[in-house]
Amino acid sequence: MLSRRDEIPRHRLGERGPSVSALGYGAMGLSGVYGQADDAESKRLIHHLVESGITHIDTADVYGRGHNETLLGEALSGGLREQVVLATKTGGGGVEGLGRPECIREAIDSSLKRLRTDHVDVFYLHRVDPSTPIEDSVGALAEVVEQGKARHIGLSEVDSETLRRAHAVHPITVTQEEYSLFARDLEADLLPTARELGVGVVAYSPLGRGVLSGAIRSASDVENLQERQSRYPRFEADALEQNIARVDRLRQRAEQLGTSAGALALAWLLAQGEDIVPIPGTRRVSNLDSNIEAARLELPAELVAELSEMFPPGSMAGDRYAPGVGGSVRR
Repeated sequence: MLSRRDEIPRHRLGERGPSVSALGYGAMGLSGVYGQADDAESKRLIHHLVESGITHIDTADVYGRGHNETLLGEALSGGLREQVVLATKTGGGGVEGLGRPECIREAIDSSLKRLRTDHVDVFYLHRVDPSTPIEDSVGALAEVVEQGKARHIGLSEVDSETLRRAHAVHPITVTQEEYSLFARDLEADLLPTARELGVGVVAYSPLGRGVLSGAIRSASDVENLQERQSRYPRFEADALEQNIARVDRLRQRAEQLGTSAGALALAWLLAQGEDIVPIPGTRRVSNLDSNIEAARLELPAELVAELSEMFPPGSMAGDRYAPGVGGSVRR
């Protein structure tokens, strides 16, 4: 059996950012990305996670074309906004030009209106705009901070060179990257650079879009399967079968330890350093509670090493994104 902490530990968003619950929450799934969501249930989930001690919530203007921000603005009204570190992003969706300074200036005002707040704690450039120098985009993000509309700025899906160029314009607090037992490619280059610069890593899809939870035993368990297969090659038939088989090993090990595959996967990620803050998303309170319990697990170093060997970098079948999807610099 594994030992457990009494409370969710605290991690910091980079060297310059606020202290938050080590486990945050990614709200994207509340806007129909992975299946239908009910707004009333979603608001109850948001209230429950704040009451449970989750203090970091992540959204973006592209999620549901503004629906996600509007939903959070309503859910966090009545004093809850002050209890969380709220982050949003702009420049996603694969549309060139959204990283232009004028687009960023317009986007923050629209996001604040939907979120019903006068500032966000972190404002990200969701994807680097290939038609706009990163220096220009970050200069506009810096203006947002100077105007008091954001406390910190971040990037998402960047390489080391871009991060260095951006950081030279204005300190980057965090970069948001896909990071999990399924996606470890950033460990080779980006993560060391981020640590050198004091930039934290917010880990999105820390459960491999649900596969690492152990709940997906076959393709029939995947909601919106065809849509996922069109975007994420790891859900294509052969790749998914191989990836589920690998997770079976994780599930068996978790059963021996008296926990779940998803809990082990999240606990492994939290053990990678206090500069790592995962933001798993879910539409169900039961899954949220399971994730919170995972944050309380304390893994011995030998188990962390065992899990790392079980899922070495590059061992998963299929790329993270299909060509032209996601704006990722790493496949």
